[in-house]
Amino acid sequence: MKSALFVDFDNVFSGLRRLDPAVADRFASQPLGWIRWLTESLSAPPHAPDGAGRRLLVRRCYLNPQVYQRFRPAFNRAGFEIIDCPAMTSEGKTSTDIHMVLDIVDLLQHEVHYDEFIVFSADADFTPVLRKLRRWDRRTTVLAVGFPSAAYQASADLLIDQDDFVRAGLGFEEADEPVAPIPTERPQADLARGVERFISDIVTASNKPVALPWLASKAPMEVRGLDAASWAGFNSFRALVDSLKLEPLLLNWELGVIWDPARHQVPDRASGSQKTPAGPGAGLEAIAQLVREEVAKARRPIPCGRLAQVITERFGAVAADWGGKGTFRKLLEALSLSPLRVDWTAAGGQVIDPSHPDPAADAAGTAASLVSWGEDNDLLPLLIQVHSATGIPLLSPKEFQFLVASLAADLAQRPFQLAETGKRVRDRCRDAGFQISRGDVSFVLKGILLGGHTFGRGADEPGPLGERFIKSMLDLCRREQLALDEAQIALLRDWGKRASTS
Repeated sequence: MKSALFVDFDNVFSGLRRLDPAVADRFASQPLGWIRWLTESLSAPPHAPDGAGRRLLVRRCYLNPQVYQRFRPAFNRAGFEIIDCPAMTSEGKTSTDIHMVLDIVDLLQHEVHYDEFIVFSADADFTPVLRKLRRWDRRTTVLAVGFPSAAYQASADLLIDQDDFVRAGLGFEEADEPVAPIPTERPQADLARGVERFISDIVTASNKPVALPWLASKAPMEVRGLDAASWAGFNSFRALVDSLKLEPLLLNWELGVIWDPARHQVPDRASGSQKTPAGPGAGLEAIAQLVREEVAKARRPIPCGRLAQVITERFGAVAADWGGKGTFRKLLEALSLSPLRVDWTAAGGQVIDPSHPDPAADAAGTAASLVSWGEDNDLLPLLIQVHSATGIPLLSPKEFQFLVASLAADLAQRPFQLAETGKRVRDRCRDAGFQISRGDVSFVLKGILLGGHTFGRGADEPGPLGERFIKSMLDLCRREQLALDEAQIALLRDWGKRASTS
């Protein structure tokens, strides 16, 4: 797949810096790392040819040399053409957007047929050019830091998940201490080594052969950052394990076990408890039923990564090669999930129940059927309306209160780091029984930061944090042209106040 990449450096760097300076610095100083992730790990946009790889024929970076000259050598080494866009006005505005649009249109008419245009920018001014590319049947992939407008998101074929970019693209998943320079090896290699250590430790500690399906179900929970949907880029647990250096351990996929020949008895072929299901299609209906149950319990679309984790926990053996399909995506598409729909336009994909009522159509009338907040049900219709317009997590006051309190408690113990703080807060919420996803936590963190808050400078208590988030959400509502009257604004503020006092 012939691709062209356009990076609005000022926009991306400034957006990341507001979230976490260490993340922004890694983006700017180590572009080779995220370029490798972009070409080798990021999924192709919808309707791209099956198995299409991404080849970056054009790499262009537009930056203000008066401010960001120090990052120029790194992008030169990464093979970028650098287009200088100095400030043209006293307010510091550059001509980046017009340069990018002209270059995109120029390549659209080039004799080389570019299949995909990748735009790194949250500037909604690029919405018309994305729509033009769609009309010309070209794929568009966008990385937009912060809260891009709904129209901008809808105009892209593939929206790169910001959290995925930070964790996998920039390699922040494994960080426990203040961030060091990006390692020379890819994050996928780090994950593979983690799986290797995990398997070796388990087999060494066991007094008998260990079932491979059991290892498949436990590995994503024990190896931080391991996604059961992609298995560190190998697509299946079996392919990942086969790539590892596990000697002197031996394994047998037919029997579904791994053992240490120096300590364990050779597994008995007749041992039914150690066999994997017969046939590649075994259990597909059971897997489909599990997916339907998970979506039915959810209050929002379920990310495919989460479903892969649930399937692996319940049906460990299928993770070896995803039921003979090779990849999780092919397995999911082989399931009979009607009336559910799999949407791959969001990074990683998600499963949606189209029979759920459209909150925007009649928020007040559908609230009770969608979810119940008990004594806080009076807030639900408005929150559904705001959720539909802005993507704000649909959290009850109790859930929001616990999330913000967990954030404040974590900040009192450790300095803020976007990826690691978000993970710890998510884990606190999960441990307390709240079904709050990492995406929910990330949205709240971004809202607080983009609302003007700086962590570590005081006012990191739940009350001020909640107020800053509400301010950010009101700004989002205005940008998305969701007209709220004074009573509704007061009700939205009340949501935050109930959270801080409940």
